Amino acid sequence: MRTAVWLYLFLFVAFFDLHAQYPILTPFALSLGAAPSFIGLMMGLYSITHLPGNIIAGYGVDRLGSRIFIVISLGAAGVILVFQASVTDPWQLLILRSISGFVLAFLSPACMTLLARMSQDRVKQGKLMAGNGLIHTLASVVSPAAGAYLVAQIGFTTAFLFLGWLLIITACCALFFIRDIPLSKADQEALRASKAVTKAASSPSVPWIVYLLPIATSCAQGILSFELPLLATSHDTLLTTGLLFSVVSIGALLTLSMLFLNRMSAYLRTLWGSLLLALAYFGIAAGGPLPLYLLLLILGMAKGIIFPALTTFLIELSGGQRYGRTFSILSIAFSVGAFIGPMAAGHIRDFISPYFLAFLFLMAAVAILPFYSLRPPKTNAHFS
Repeated sequence: MRTAVWLYLFLFVAFFDLHAQYPILTPFALSLGAAPSFIGLMMGLYSITHLPGNIIAGYGVDRLGSRIFIVISLGAAGVILVFQASVTDPWQLLILRSISGFVLAFLSPACMTLLARMSQDRVKQGKLMAGNGLIHTLASVVSPAAGAYLVAQIGFTTAFLFLGWLLIITACCALFFIRDIPLSKADQEALRASKAVTKAASSPSVPWIVYLLPIATSCAQGILSFELPLLATSHDTLLTTGLLFSVVSIGALLTLSMLFLNRMSAYLRTLWGSLLLALAYFGIAAGGPLPLYLLLLILGMAKGIIFPALTTFLIELSGGQRYGRTFSILSIAFSVGAFIGPMAAGHIRDFISPYFLAFLFLMAAVAILPFYSLRPPKTNAHFS
């Protein structure tokens, strides 16, 4: 349990650091002379360079453990931010953001695998995943506004230097305080058995259509991350944009605090949360009677329902085996969606609201999700 406490602490600092960049990267790129379509390309490449890292993490975490990947990911991301503080050209920023996308791809699979291995009980695993979502949300409540405030007070260069060194220090602390969870005898037997029989017989497969939902949600999130910062035209509006990102996180915090939701089926929470998320994006696109901040609050509440439920749902579908690969594929799905979202938004925003595109993607995923097939669990299944 001590490892979980340290991991949550480092995750809070890491997520704070990363989310603090959301409202400031787009204005920073604009200050370098980048066009909106170029910014969409930059955000898309940041996400697509996650893919090789996700693939490596899928196999590496299962074999080498989570600790080394957590430390390297945080440390390398910090070094890149330090270099980012001195860029003077949009292409330099694009290259650094692409490299950052690769190194940060290891962080999420490694952290979720370590949390999943802390218990073989499904209820406790669900609580640990909910704790991860809670820490993520707490950090993202204050970090966008804090990042915008930092830039308003000390400028882009000093802000990036501060955030970069914060990540480097966090990586050094993680090296000493995080310990990998060794495989139990049952885990080792399950892994040996999985090598002795075919892949189909050794572990249940996760239906591919389930991964369409994380693609759609991350696509919608990418569109939001692209569009909201474009509202900023000065330091004052930059702070307002940061507060809007914080409103989304406050909404997620509200539903994460509703512990009674965990009693519901992970599948039902995923399905209905996604429907609510789609409707929130439709409200923003339609410019309905509700104010923007209220729609963003509802959007955040939907996210607070979806993401803990989705990870628990995948644990159930995976049969408790090969967490590293399961969460790696999840991260790949998130990366694909995050690539499509800002790229599409940058090219269609002059013709149609990108928020409407987010609504269409989400509704398509919600409509397809009920068609997934779930194998009945075997009574002699091992957990890893």
